[in-house]
Amino acid sequence: MAEPVALGLTPISRADVVAVARDGVGVRLTDDALRAVARSREHIERLASRPEPTYGVSTGFGALAVRHIPPVRRTALQHAVVRSHAAGAGPEVEAEVVRGLMLLRLRTLAMGHSGVKTSTVEALAGMINAGIVPVVQEYGSLGCSGDLAPLSSIALALTGEGDVRVDGVLRPAADALREAGITPVSLAEKEGLALINGTDGMLGMLIMASADLRKLMKIADLTAAMTIEALLGTDRVFQAELHALRPHPGQGESARRMAEILADSEIVASHRGPDCTRVQDAYSMRCSPQVHGAALDTLTHAELVADRELASAVDNPVVLADGRVESNGNFHGAPIAYVLDFLAIPVADVASMAERRTDRMLDVSRSHGLPAFLADDPGVDSGHMIAHYTQAAVVAELKRLAVPASVDSIPTSAMQEDHVSMGWAAARKLRKAVDGLTTVLAIELLTAARALDLRAPLKPSTATAAAVAALRTRVPGPGPDRHLAPEIAAAEELIRSGGIK
Repeated sequence: MAEPVALGLTPISRADVVAVARDGVGVRLTDDALRAVARSREHIERLASRPEPTYGVSTGFGALAVRHIPPVRRTALQHAVVRSHAAGAGPEVEAEVVRGLMLLRLRTLAMGHSGVKTSTVEALAGMINAGIVPVVQEYGSLGCSGDLAPLSSIALALTGEGDVRVDGVLRPAADALREAGITPVSLAEKEGLALINGTDGMLGMLIMASADLRKLMKIADLTAAMTIEALLGTDRVFQAELHALRPHPGQGESARRMAEILADSEIVASHRGPDCTRVQDAYSMRCSPQVHGAALDTLTHAELVADRELASAVDNPVVLADGRVESNGNFHGAPIAYVLDFLAIPVADVASMAERRTDRMLDVSRSHGLPAFLADDPGVDSGHMIAHYTQAAVVAELKRLAVPASVDSIPTSAMQEDHVSMGWAAARKLRKAVDGLTTVLAIELLTAARALDLRAPLKPSTATAAAVAALRTRVPGPGPDRHLAPEIAAAEELIRSGGIK
């Protein structure tokens, strides 16, 4: 197992988030972090003893912030806010999303601006390291005032209430904490609010989706190149000189990759001579770097936003260096929500272009000598006809998922929270979109590999031949019709596992 991720006063990386959330890597709190947490707690305790009200310390929350809470009721207040806000509904979200939530909330707390006790951050770190995953449900966050219901479910488990999963098994939180040697937290002033007031869920999902998309864009360049090769297209449009005329970084990167993939293709070389009458390939082939590159540049922008968020202390109110406790609006999820929605657009468009290329390989009038639907005996066999239907259905769904969530807002909390980001919803649909793009590219991979096999005895490039060979360890080559669903699933798994790159 990798070394634990250190949580302190400096930002963690996106790779750290993926390691803890997805790969089960542990965490450790630095000495600097523990000192900063202790200092901020001293400020909260001093304010708690004063008669004047301080939001989150000696008042109610949201629309109830006008009520002053006497000292004897403040522990009850913090537990009450956690219980009442743990009001999620719907199916459980994935364990990696919950671990991301836990990590990113702990990261903010460890920066020393939230006023929690050191024992509280140590208990939360202990839960992460023990593999205790609180049950968090799909609905309950509007992406403003934090991912409230999801984070409240985690805070509830930290106090020994609610349910968790350990190694996938549902357990009462109290039992899981006891077996891990973790003392349930008794929440003091400000702590309940500090545990639930962050944009951690949407940020974690943005980071994991970005990591997945960074890999999928390489697959998109590969499958596009395979299709262009299979359709007797040209690689001349990927010359660096052409893309230097329009110097978008992503476009240049995509074109360079595609040129490298096709560099030694015998199939491409076979029709480079003066006898070739095809002047230009269709847009879905010729313009692949422009579309893939724009997607890459959008992804780079989203990663920049994620990096800024990883350097942020998202809480309300916050404890400043001089001890002041100030209300703020940094919990608003708009910066994250916008890029989550933004990414869903190129995901849909990259998938749409892959579907168009796949369709060309199956259409005997446009495939330049390939059999109809790449069938073994067209008419008796249907080949990849219905695999394309599946691909088209997924693309249609991706277009629906590209409709932004962040343009909506439903006022809540008696109009105190009168504009919300809907960033959690944007994150949830982006996760579905990433899965959909994987399916679309898997079907293009299956189809292009079959088409390249059918171009024999001409040989594909070294890179595309390696991709075909990797696929053939799981899916047999051309032949009579077979059950295709398992082959699509196998191609998806090959992509997800990194079996092709």
